[in-house]
Amino acid sequence: MSSASSGTRLWRTTFLTLRDETLASPEPSALLSLLCRLLLSAPSNSLISAAALLPPHEVMSDVVFLTELGISVSKCEDSESALLFILHLIHSTMSKVCLDINTPSRSTLLNFLEASFACLNKNSSWKGTSIVGSGTFGTATDSLVIISAIVKAYERNASLSENLQLIGVLLSIISFLHVELLNINRSGDPGFVNLKHSGLWDMQTTAFFNLGKVLALIGSTISADLWQSIIELLRKVIDFLASNNLLLEDNIMSRFLSAFLYCLHLVLSDPKGPLASHMAGFVPALPLFFMYGVSAVSTTTTKSKESRSSSLPVKLGPTSKTTSTSYKPPHLRRKEAFRNNNSSDSESSSRYDFSSSDSDHSDTDGYAKGSDRYRSSKTRLNAIYCIQDLCHADAKSLTSFWPLLLPENDVLQPRKNQATLMTSLIFDPIVKVRVEAISAIVTMLEGQALVLSQVAEYKESSKPGSFTTLSSSLGRILMQLHTGVLYLIQRETHTTLLASLYKLLVILISVTPYGRMPGELLPTVVSSLCDRISRNDVLKNEHYGLVVNVLSCLEMAFSKSPPSVDALKLLEGGLQGLVQVEGELSIFTMLFTCLEKDMHLSIKCEALQVLKAIYHNYPSTVRAAWERVSNVVHELLQMRNFDESMSYRSKGDADKNALPTFERCVASVIKVMDECLRAASGFQGADDRLEFRLMDIQQVSDKTRTKRVSSAPCFELQQGLDTSNSQSDVDNSFGAALWNEAIERHLPVALSHSSPAVKAAAVTCFAGMTSAVFSSLSRQKQEFVISSSIGAATKEAIPPLRSAACRAIGIISSFPPVISNSSSVLCDFIHAVELNTRSQLASIRITASWALANICDSIRLRAAEFPREDLPCEIVKPTILLVESALRLAKDGDKIKSNAVRALGYLSRFIRFDDPSRAHNELSSFSSNGDTNWLEKMVQTFLSCVTTGNVKKSIWFLGGRKNASNGSC
Repeated sequence: MSSASSGTRLWRTTFLTLRDETLASPEPSALLSLLCRLLLSAPSNSLISAAALLPPHEVMSDVVFLTELGISVSKCEDSESALLFILHLIHSTMSKVCLDINTPSRSTLLNFLEASFACLNKNSSWKGTSIVGSGTFGTATDSLVIISAIVKAYERNASLSENLQLIGVLLSIISFLHVELLNINRSGDPGFVNLKHSGLWDMQTTAFFNLGKVLALIGSTISADLWQSIIELLRKVIDFLASNNLLLEDNIMSRFLSAFLYCLHLVLSDPKGPLASHMAGFVPALPLFFMYGVSAVSTTTTKSKESRSSSLPVKLGPTSKTTSTSYKPPHLRRKEAFRNNNSSDSESSSRYDFSSSDSDHSDTDGYAKGSDRYRSSKTRLNAIYCIQDLCHADAKSLTSFWPLLLPENDVLQPRKNQATLMTSLIFDPIVKVRVEAISAIVTMLEGQALVLSQVAEYKESSKPGSFTTLSSSLGRILMQLHTGVLYLIQRETHTTLLASLYKLLVILISVTPYGRMPGELLPTVVSSLCDRISRNDVLKNEHYGLVVNVLSCLEMAFSKSPPSVDALKLLEGGLQGLVQVEGELSIFTMLFTCLEKDMHLSIKCEALQVLKAIYHNYPSTVRAAWERVSNVVHELLQMRNFDESMSYRSKGDADKNALPTFERCVASVIKVMDECLRAASGFQGADDRLEFRLMDIQQVSDKTRTKRVSSAPCFELQQGLDTSNSQSDVDNSFGAALWNEAIERHLPVALSHSSPAVKAAAVTCFAGMTSAVFSSLSRQKQEFVISSSIGAATKEAIPPLRSAACRAIGIISSFPPVISNSSSVLCDFIHAVELNTRSQLASIRITASWALANICDSIRLRAAEFPREDLPCEIVKPTILLVESALRLAKDGDKIKSNAVRALGYLSRFIRFDDPSRAHNELSSFSSNGDTNWLEKMVQTFLSCVTTGNVKKSIWFLGGRKNASNGSC
């Protein structure tokens, strides 16, 4: 009892004396002498023991007072000893007493730490030599403990200025410790990374851990200068680690690397400056961590010849099932991992409070026994995050480093020392790491999609070590990505990983220029995907979401342009009777199986998208499969009331999203029918007058050009396919037969459907009709097409439906029978289009202006059949309304203005401007306002287009007037 009272007496006497002596505000030098006399001469152990016996608020008040004194003397010469003593006393006191660090005390402690390190940095005596075990080394230790206590107590309540100050102190500590590591490395100490210096690595870990916590809170608000200081320091650390190969796989280094890479990820994820100059340092070093901690990699995947870069098999064999184990919660896995560690490893545990969540891995991952012994997956994960950050920040600069991040050969070989993102994807034991590797690859592909599609090409490597162009390197990378992804798709069973793999494959297919890759690559992709669905009753047993993902990949594969001859041969092989061949489903049989009644609606929708892509890029396949398509269309259209169609309510459909999915499904099947009708009709452009229009332009420009319309099926295949057939060579009888069946069986039902999307899809079908097919239809069916288009344009209120109707009118109005045989139909078309040009929605006005220009072109062609002096009334009368509408639309947006200028160009071909009096007599009786001064307004419209970018249309307009003046029309 007497010893306890004497200890408290010592503490209180010391601090009371300090307070009394400092009332007169002595000079810093005198204050330093006072501290040395009262504190440094007193036994520190007695003071520390006494702190545990005093009230915490009293101790906290004395500690704050002491730090204020330390700040005052920090500028004095020879103040290091006093500062070190104060730091050690605060650290030791915190270990004995639970101090209440409030806002004022937190600020004072930070100011003291900042001042202490500023003072120490002025003392150069420790630089160049190791200070492990010295008092200076203890300064960093004490400071880190104090900082950890501050961060833990007020992690989310600290102000921005305090957090910035804390970052500054931490950067000073990290720089201090980094210099110490450099000194030890120069000394050639053989115990550099072993237990002899474990405390140094633990201190680095704690510093980076606290830095990461602060950056996670205020990383987006730091200044560019501070960000630059942090990134340069991290660059020095990672260069030091990479150059000295300091990747020892143990608990100490695993925690350090995880904390360090997490800080790097936070800094790179929100860059405040350019990163191009740092790419050469970060990118080559980060792959070193991709397989860190993975002690054993299975080599069973490399026994076959599948790893050859020049071959990619269609069938990769049966799926290998992963060994399933009973579920163990994270805390039990942690205990089991601890028991499995060697007893020697326990000596290397950290003496700092650096803990994380118990569930470092997902509960579904399982514990990779022997493969992630030190929970090093966080290190690998953060390294992959950093690659994603660099790609988001500067994808262009990262492109030249792709060979370091993605394989050019032997993708299925487990190369730990030359690991790539594909190595992590294929061989990492933790699913979360593999999923993030996929995300990183997707980010890289998306960031350079244009470069890959325009530059990449596959060439066999000639000699090892020879120069490789960037285009060839990118081509080989794409080839290896295909090999690795298809390999995993055939073998993986983890649902989350499979979903990510399919997402990666969709992006990979979209960016790959298959025309410059091996010809069998695209058919291999298609065959592998179909094999995944066809075998083992996947359509019935596998989760519908994965089947939808497979179908999305197939849609992207069949949508690639230009179409593949090898893919067409694969499709034609599956068209022979649409039967099951060699125990496996053909492509079409598989797709129509997906459309059966018991299939999920999402599967049906995606299967229809695949069919649409096939019929668009490979129209020759329509003839053999039309009957099945027609039956599917009829079957879905008959299910008018979804609630009464219980057969379509499969598992997962009984929710609020089921009805919209069903409507999308019906709309999709109408779009498939639309593609079939266009392919069978030979639809190749906007209308049958396309070639004549191009000839008109070529007479002006003396150039020959062709035009590819995206809405038209692709009839041109390279290499071995007959591309000589033009629209006139198409079997119109087949197209007419399909149109007759569609009008009799499907379109009336679709046009009366309750869903606006279905109606719009049905009206869009009319926009794919050709003049030859329209002429072959009966009078009744022609009137049905015309009346349906006009009715949708004038009576429906749904914007997509009105827009589709205007497009259909723009197509149908170009057919010669429509303009020649019925002036009333022409007037109805003009009225419907003019009505929609006044819509408030730009999307409708764009389509209506396009249709208006087409109508003007048709009238121009009709007027060419008569002498210019004797134009019939049915041509002159609608001209008034067309000119006024076109002049009004020329004041609208650019897309609408370009169509308006095109319309004025067509009209100017037959309107007489050379005899104003005659023009006035002809037009004044029809004009609503008597304004016939159109030539001036047309010229003004042309001049306005020159300044707004519509130069092409304006040049055509001038050419049209030139031909008209020469009498060419």
